[in-house]
Amino acid sequence: MAAQDNSDIEALIALMAKLPGLGPRSARRAVLHLIRKRALVLTPLADAMSRVAETARECLNCGNVGTSDICALCEDETRANGELCVVEDVADLWAMERAGVFKGRYHVLGGTLSALDAIGPEDLRIPRLVDRVSTEGVSEVILALNATIDGQTTAHYIADQLSGRVKLTSLAQGVPIGGELDYLDDGTISAALRARKEI
Repeated sequence: MAAQDNSDIEALIALMAKLPGLGPRSARRAVLHLIRKRALVLTPLADAMSRVAETARECLNCGNVGTSDICALCEDETRANGELCVVEDVADLWAMERAGVFKGRYHVLGGTLSALDAIGPEDLRIPRLVDRVSTEGVSEVILALNATIDGQTTAHYIADQLSGRVKLTSLAQGVPIGGELDYLDDGTISAALRARKEI
């Protein structure tokens, strides 16, 4: 009996194991599920992933992910209310949107300042943020950064850059020290946004 060539399946398992929250065992279980549900899940998933691979791009304005150069949130004129919420990454933006309480616009930094990782202001979208504050009629910048050391360092840096130009606030109660927005429930995010304070 000839040995089976499972290299494609093993390659898929290895790729799945690189996803956040999936290790080798979880990836193997997920791949087995996909294979068992080929018509119902695997084929539509492969098609959707192929389309997203071709069409997904970063919004040139805010850094959100969408399928056009300017995302739907930036295109929505009703969101041009003068409030600009600064988040670390797209997952945080999506968490804020999931809470459904913020009706302004966003700015995704693409990370946080980190001396250990040699990430400086020029490596993030901080210069673009300063430009947006100057050109888009922003009246308030809400710093919705993770309550980590790097997040708070980044918030202080941004506050220094924008001091005197615009009202600066940050999320308040509800975001635990060391917590990350993407892992918070909608109610916690909502309470934190409503209780924001000036820096």
